[in-house]
Amino acid sequence: MSLPRKVRIVEVGPRDGLQNEPANVLTAVKIELIERLADAGLLVVEATAFVSPKWVPQMSDNAEVFAGIRKRPGVAYPVLVPNMKGFEAARAAGAEEVAVFGAASETFSRKNINCSIEQSLERFAPVVKAARARKMRVRGYISCAAGCPYEGEVKPQAVAAVAEKLYRMGCYEISLGDTIGVGTPGRIRAMIEAVAKKVPIGRLAGHYHDTYGQALANIYASLEAGVRTFDSSVAGLGGCPYAKGATGNVATEDVIYMLEGLGIGTGVDLTRLRQAGKFICAELGREPASKVARALAAKDS
Repeated sequence: MSLPRKVRIVEVGPRDGLQNEPANVLTAVKIELIERLADAGLLVVEATAFVSPKWVPQMSDNAEVFAGIRKRPGVAYPVLVPNMKGFEAARAAGAEEVAVFGAASETFSRKNINCSIEQSLERFAPVVKAARARKMRVRGYISCAAGCPYEGEVKPQAVAAVAEKLYRMGCYEISLGDTIGVGTPGRIRAMIEAVAKKVPIGRLAGHYHDTYGQALANIYASLEAGVRTFDSSVAGLGGCPYAKGATGNVATEDVIYMLEGLGIGTGVDLTRLRQAGKFICAELGREPASKVARALAAKDS
């Protein structure tokens, strides 16, 4: 299959990235990061999560962050919600798009959201129904789509089963997450092919962590399989609190560099994106995980 001319990038750094960083980031800094990412040309910037501050203290300022963002026309600012309580809080804050998150592994589901896969789907059903009744879009995430820190290998059919239920429920897109970064191009391709038998390929997205250095290769394999949307995190922010040793999402800078090299458009200004990554890393007191950002910084010095 030929590669596409354009790819859609979903920037998850302000949510999936920062919620897994040990340092608590000031509300004003989060707002500025989100605005810098939108200014760089990213059309989808996941802003925050309306989750329990007890479990995810880094997102306890969710309403303040969402209210403070200078919303750019044409840019979506989805937020994560685990249940109806989170959905109502997101709606009250003015959110227009929400995301629900499940898993393809029973053990991970219980460790991560304290319920079975089936119970998680039962929780999501009223959220999706309520959102659609209000003309709000709902995205579905599936964790452990390539492997689980507790169960090891996850069968592609298990991922496909959860994806089909989320899609039939009303999620417009299903993001397939290699949460611990163990996937390889062959395994990712097999997983996508299994899921695509249940959900149209145009409704699938790739969400790959780079623990084993395979994320870019997995994106390329996904492109060949027909996937046209990918999640990434500026400066490679994040990790997974329930998966020991898992590193952050693939860095947005690295993804953009690769796609540009393939002649695939994203609409993202790499220079502005690098500045956004430099800004948040300075606040966190660390270097970016992006190899492209580091290489270009060394070239500039």
